[in-house]
Amino acid sequence: MGAAGLALVLANSPAADFYFTSLDLPIFGMTLLHWINDGLMAVFFLLVGLEIKREMLDGQLQTWSRRALPGIGAVGGMLVPALIYIALNLDDPLLIRGWAIPAATDIAFALGILSLLGPRVPVSLKIFLTTLAILDDLGAVVIIALFYTSELSMLALGLAGASLAALIAMNRFGVTRLWPYLLLGIVLWALVLQSGVHATLAGVALALTIPLQPTPGKPESASSPLHILEHGIQPWVAFLIVPIFGLANAGVTLIGTEPGALLETVPLGIALGLFLGKQVGVFLFSWATIRCNLADLPAGASWLQFYGVGLLCGIGFTMSLFIGALAFPGMPEMSDAVKIGVLAGSLLSALSGWLLLRLAPPSPEDN
Repeated sequence: MGAAGLALVLANSPAADFYFTSLDLPIFGMTLLHWINDGLMAVFFLLVGLEIKREMLDGQLQTWSRRALPGIGAVGGMLVPALIYIALNLDDPLLIRGWAIPAATDIAFALGILSLLGPRVPVSLKIFLTTLAILDDLGAVVIIALFYTSELSMLALGLAGASLAALIAMNRFGVTRLWPYLLLGIVLWALVLQSGVHATLAGVALALTIPLQPTPGKPESASSPLHILEHGIQPWVAFLIVPIFGLANAGVTLIGTEPGALLETVPLGIALGLFLGKQVGVFLFSWATIRCNLADLPAGASWLQFYGVGLLCGIGFTMSLFIGALAFPGMPEMSDAVKIGVLAGSLLSALSGWLLLRLAPPSPEDN
């Protein structure tokens, strides 16, 4: 939050020229912004992939019954925001490329708001939000792979496939040391970068090959290569990579911007998608799942509290800005529109979700 605020201050201060020029600084053939979004964010996606694999094999997503409620809620939370955006931008084939921007939830920001509320929010709702956001991230990864891939280099793509096959083979043959995976993962990232597929997907692919089983002589699951790597990079992602990404991508010049700028179809579609689409999609799809007896309301939670968590799902900061950069590359005017929409929708969702959960009475079961 501090990094995003600092980016807005810098972009609207006498240091604005230095801020934007620094992001365009060429470093080994790519700009600084490119290195942040394609390089550092690959580590972010590596962590996302590790979390998805761990939850699928050894956590809250281990069984279909546990996946039902957050899974169906995540589908609604991606579908309805996308439809709202599409409805507002249907007539323009260029603007329609941003349809996936409001479909993402920022797990770190949403859980951060929940943590501010302490014991007012049942643990079951925190688990629900975490699981939904992880599945939401999985959906975003699939969307990036399918819809935001440029022209492909078949040679680089073939070599990347061979690298991935080697990583899978190491897993199958029981290699538990991390360094061979990480070295080959760097090669995979470089090849994916050259292939035309977005380089951050290499982080997810690498994560899925990291072994989850315990290392020899250490039966505790927490000693597995996956857990070691996840715990090792988590602080770096949380306290360095995500703030740097926010600092580099949240800066938008508001000086001279008319109040009506938010009413243009792109920022309005994003803001309404995040604020209205997320809460409606998550809540209605989850409500239908519970009414059809496919899942139960999270233990100890009231329907009002559950709705409040749906509001928090509209915080789309990191992933929404990232998809926005992919949807409109090299278009500064569209980049500003995306940032305005993401910041407005995320802020509305965060404040309204926090306020509702702050004032919501506890579930009758707790009385």
